[in-house]
Amino acid sequence: MIAPLAAAAVALATPGVTPTQITLGGTVPLSGPAAAYASVGRGADAYFKYVNSKGGVFGRKIVFKYDDDEFDVAKTILLTRQLVEQDNVLAIFDSVGTEHALAVRPYLNQLKVPQLFVGSGVSKLATEHKQYPWSMGYLPSFHGEGVIYGRYIAAHQPKARIAVLYENSDFGKDMLNGLRRGLAGKAKIVGTQSYEIDDANVDSQLARLKASGADTLMLFATPKFAIFGYVGAYRLGWHPQYYVTSVSISPDIMNIARFGSSQKQVNGSISIAFVKDPTATQWAKDKTVRLYKSILQRFLPGTKPDDVFNYYGMAVAYTMVDTLKKAGRNLTRDSVLRAATHLNETNPFLLPGVRIKTSPNDYYPMDKVKLARYRGSHWQFFGKLVSARG
Repeated sequence: MIAPLAAAAVALATPGVTPTQITLGGTVPLSGPAAAYASVGRGADAYFKYVNSKGGVFGRKIVFKYDDDEFDVAKTILLTRQLVEQDNVLAIFDSVGTEHALAVRPYLNQLKVPQLFVGSGVSKLATEHKQYPWSMGYLPSFHGEGVIYGRYIAAHQPKARIAVLYENSDFGKDMLNGLRRGLAGKAKIVGTQSYEIDDANVDSQLARLKASGADTLMLFATPKFAIFGYVGAYRLGWHPQYYVTSVSISPDIMNIARFGSSQKQVNGSISIAFVKDPTATQWAKDKTVRLYKSILQRFLPGTKPDDVFNYYGMAVAYTMVDTLKKAGRNLTRDSVLRAATHLNETNPFLLPGVRIKTSPNDYYPMDKVKLARYRGSHWQFFGKLVSARG
């Protein structure tokens, strides 16, 4: 009986862990300029509830406390402190936002609190892992995504005249720098315009980009501003070839852009993807897509399956559950970090061939994606898996 008692004592000494419960925390914009991402938290929470209904992880139920930071960095800092110091969470999980994650990273690393599977692919989360070993993103590299678009344009549109609308942040700058690298001097960027996350619109930026004579528009933007990009260009009578970042391609977001402009305006848009599209007929009989819809029906009744941020939330939660299982019964923050940095996972929510793989020297969990083209009301994948490393 000594070993089980000792293990229980260690578990009780670990914040967020009791013999019956694991408490995780995170910040999500349930309101504000990036409220489209609210479903990321809700989808993850629904998946945890499903896991709990099956007995949890080694008999412990997962409680996910996700607070509304309104996509405001100052609120992210305050709420993250509350989650750690008052709610005593085991780890910060699945928080949304690049600048937000970077703002709380020093604090969490100083206290050695795992900051796992952040909703960002910013390069700093991977390249600075030796300085901040407790922090890890989840999305494919933003820089690598930009490289993919650049290489595709260089190969298929070498005479393109490219305009770029990008968020004035590490996210937007990573995408733009990746695009330049991928182009490798082929095609030409004729105009770039940035926006701030609290801007009311991007009308002036789009007018300048149209005036540049561009025939191709890169939307390196969060959902609200990607929609502004489609609708604003349409109102200007500008009909470029679109490339839109993967963080803004949920079918419900594209539907808003389509209804605000036209079917012709959005058709042919190109992006990358790494999860199955649960709204497409291609995956109608897929076991995981069916599970997704059943989890929504049971734990988020009334939610529309075409809000694919719910699906993405479940994909990230799957990886978190896998990490908790690998961390073992004697759960500590150290064991969670060790598990997170030794993953080699086949995640059924992701596209076939896309794996979650990490090591103490590799903090990019996902390094393969597929190009996708928007047709009708769905994204259609084309070509082979490509590297997102850039």
